[in-house]
Amino acid sequence: MSSNAIPVFDKASSLQHLWLPYCQMQTSPYPAEAASTQGCTITLTNGQTLTDGIASWWTACHGYNHPALQAALIRQAHTMPHIMFGGMIHEPAIKLAARLANLLPGDLNHVFFTDSGSVAMEVASKMALQYHLNKGHSGRSKLLSFRGGYHGDTLMMMSICDPEEGMHSLFGKCLPRHYLADLPRTHNELSHLRAMLEEKGSQIAAIILEPLVQGAGGMVFHEPSVLRTLRTLCDEHGLLLILDEVFTGFGRTGTMFACEQANIVPDIIALSKALTGGTMALAATVARTEIFEAFLSEDPQHALMHGPTFMANPLACAVANASLDLFDQEPRLEQVGRIETQLKRELSPCRLLPGVKDVRVKGAIGVVELETLRDSAALNKAFLAQNVWVRPFRNIVYLTPAFTITADELSILTSAVYNVLKEQLS
Repeated sequence: MSSNAIPVFDKASSLQHLWLPYCQMQTSPYPAEAASTQGCTITLTNGQTLTDGIASWWTACHGYNHPALQAALIRQAHTMPHIMFGGMIHEPAIKLAARLANLLPGDLNHVFFTDSGSVAMEVASKMALQYHLNKGHSGRSKLLSFRGGYHGDTLMMMSICDPEEGMHSLFGKCLPRHYLADLPRTHNELSHLRAMLEEKGSQIAAIILEPLVQGAGGMVFHEPSVLRTLRTLCDEHGLLLILDEVFTGFGRTGTMFACEQANIVPDIIALSKALTGGTMALAATVARTEIFEAFLSEDPQHALMHGPTFMANPLACAVANASLDLFDQEPRLEQVGRIETQLKRELSPCRLLPGVKDVRVKGAIGVVELETLRDSAALNKAFLAQNVWVRPFRNIVYLTPAFTITADELSILTSAVYNVLKEQLS
């Protein structure tokens, strides 16, 4: 086999030792086998090429195999692929932390690195709870989150996700109890939330929200005014505001960070996914100065006792710095604006299909919501037949492409969505 040949694996043995995510291994069809990537294209081991519509779970914002990211990775690999962050620091992390602090609004100046969005949110929750402990605020042991929210699959994050969300409902009796509310989009929902805070506010450490778009919970949008309302409520009741920008950060909603559209500053923000342009696992939890200073003490128990083994991995930090360079040097937000315009135009015909409940677009996010749950395996097979990589979940068909996608490539995706739904819903 030549070095450029696409490897072919025996299907009988390929899954012998793999345990796949979100997958009933006994009944699920055999997955697609990726061999290589380039730009917005995935090549499978059978030679089929797919136009990628979801940028590997929203991470590959610059497309695959961007030469600047690859070069940064190779340079750092030759210098220092990893070093523990306990008792040591290094230049890629120092540089990245400073750049994130400069990019983020307000005094979000203190960066704690982790290696996934779920863990970044775990740390954010831990920071909020310990902030109140360190300040002597007894009784604030609960978190408040919103229906339709999703913050990851770790135990703490499952406890603050919507309990009706089927993925985590099995664990309902095993998880700690926190508070759940309707996102205050209407006057009645705001009244209910105010009443809850009047009654329970002294028990709550923080309010947690995905700003502008609740992602894996259903790609549900809300207006910036909701964020302003929550910022005001947090201030009134002495609560911290945690924003989960794992999905929305780094341009996905049209601004570098979604909270910018509401002109607010959260107390803690979590970042991941597109942080390294989809190249390496890395996440960051960033806190305002007041939060950080509550951990400064002569008492060692006031320190943040958390430290993932691969936190601030130099390879990942180097690639993240290169990714931020691309945001500086190339017109990413303008590209997101172009994608938004094209998605609105080309997904609009889906509104006329029977069984379509809604079509909505925000930045480089295009969503077709169906009236009822569909057979996801059948939809996936139909999209593969159209030579696109689109992964619906529940009743949601969505596109979150790389920002570098061409207009022609995006049209391939939007046409596939329309054609597949027209066939499947008829």
